[in-house]
Amino acid sequence: MSAEDYGKLAKNQLAKTPRSDCSRSCQPGNRKAPIQGMPVCCYDCVPCSDGEIANQTDATECTKCPKDSWSDEKRLNCILKQVDYLSFKDPLGSVLTSISLAFAIIPACILWIFIKHRDTPVVKANNRNLSYFLLVALILCFLSSLIFIGKPNNTSCLLRQSAFGIIFSVCISSILAKTIIVFIAFSVRRPGGFQRKWLGTKTPVCIGLSCTTLQVVICTSWLILLSPFADKNMNLYNDKIIIECNEGSVTMFYCMLGYLGILASVCFITAFLVRKLPDRYNEAKFITFSMLIFISVWLTFIPAYLSTKGKYLVAVEIFAILSSGFGLLSCIFFPKCFIIVVRPELNTKESATHNSH
Repeated sequence: MSAEDYGKLAKNQLAKTPRSDCSRSCQPGNRKAPIQGMPVCCYDCVPCSDGEIANQTDATECTKCPKDSWSDEKRLNCILKQVDYLSFKDPLGSVLTSISLAFAIIPACILWIFIKHRDTPVVKANNRNLSYFLLVALILCFLSSLIFIGKPNNTSCLLRQSAFGIIFSVCISSILAKTIIVFIAFSVRRPGGFQRKWLGTKTPVCIGLSCTTLQVVICTSWLILLSPFADKNMNLYNDKIIIECNEGSVTMFYCMLGYLGILASVCFITAFLVRKLPDRYNEAKFITFSMLIFISVWLTFIPAYLSTKGKYLVAVEIFAILSSGFGLLSCIFFPKCFIIVVRPELNTKESATHNSH
């Protein structure tokens, strides 16, 4: 046999010789998983789990990514998680911002109309100063929703709920004062009756201050004892970091909402009792409807608040603020604006006197 033939035979024999291992190399992104009951050289290649990587061949273990990172699709590298919050550039944030600003302009225009027609019966009915004050509070109410949009920080988290709670307390307190004044006015039976002492300017101021003060106490206690703060929620989504406001105390949040509910309920009951009093410009009926809308919105908000997460939770609260505020504005002031602007012939002293009889 020639040397050349011998070389070919040896090469063929070497090619037929079995390999010492029974598995191929594991590519990056996978790890070796020993097969039970088989030799050490036998193993399966198992893809790394979500949040883990293996960037070497034949890796025996996958490396877990840091908390602020997540694995890419091939499980080769850790990439930073996307930071998510309701921003002004977000489509949802842009829409809510536009609605908030538009809604704030409406009470500002109504305030201008009321000041221009301040000596007419419609404006003078049920205390025009309270109407001015309520319109300013509604402007602030709509603008307060803007604090909820944007990247949360400790300052904005402190202001969000407390500003919303106090401003809405001012609104409901003003409406309650207007309703009580109507009730007192129609309860006066004698010109010198003691009820007339309660018809001055001090009564609505006292009612508004006393009702708002308790809400201020609740919010101040909340901020001092367990104040809200900006927090990074890394557990809600695997690939996102949700920057949100940690309320500090959910109990205090519901205390604030509960007090608003009590104020609205008292206002609703009072307005319901005086809804049929004989006065053309008696707004008790409209206040009754506005309180129904307000209570319904916030009763609906609670289950939505509990079932929504991330930036959509913020959007739900903004929607509740805007819808309840618009309910108050439309029910109480739109009918008056209709008379002032569209039916000015009804906005006269003669018309008011005729219809009251």
